[in-house]
Amino acid sequence: MLNIAVLISGSGSNLKCLIDEVNEGNINGVIKVVISNNQNAYGLIRAKQNGIKAICEKNEKKIIDILKEEKIDLVVLAGYLRKIGEEFVKEFENRIINIHPSLIPAFCGKGYYGENVHRSVIDYGAKLTGATVHFVDEKLDHGPIIMQKCVVVYDDDTVETLKNRVLEVEHEILKESVKLYCLGKIKIQGRKVIIND
Repeated sequence: MLNIAVLISGSGSNLKCLIDEVNEGNINGVIKVVISNNQNAYGLIRAKQNGIKAICEKNEKKIIDILKEEKIDLVVLAGYLRKIGEEFVKEFENRIINIHPSLIPAFCGKGYYGENVHRSVIDYGAKLTGATVHFVDEKLDHGPIIMQKCVVVYDDDTVETLKNRVLEVEHEILKESVKLYCLGKIKIQGRKVIIND
């Protein structure tokens, strides 16, 4: 059973979907700690309600120390709105995954987070968007892709309606990716991620 840490900045809806999956026994892991850079993040309350250690911490060196102390095997960035540094990436190489609300490499990188992504998709006139789970490397939204799922963009979509549909897909592929990782079924070969049956 793997030890999981989830880093968040906001409400933690992706965190909730992971907590539910762990509680239902669908993930071979335990969420040991939830860390947020925002003391007002509702996700910290979600964690406490489920008996999970919840910490507000902005200092990356201290975060690394906490993760080591908790013997973390997998770090999940679930709406964590800070780019993590090189030391963090090296310390947990191939053990950090992120969920992003677009089909990387489209609508990703600097400035593309939260509602900005969905607004950009609509403004551009894209017909498809979606969500991506990927490993984290030194560059923003750049590491090897684990899983993606498409969402159709409708002519009458607003930022809110599109965001809600993409969020459903985020939950699906994030919990599936974490489940597969905890079962040891994910292998990285260069930029490709191979999922073994």
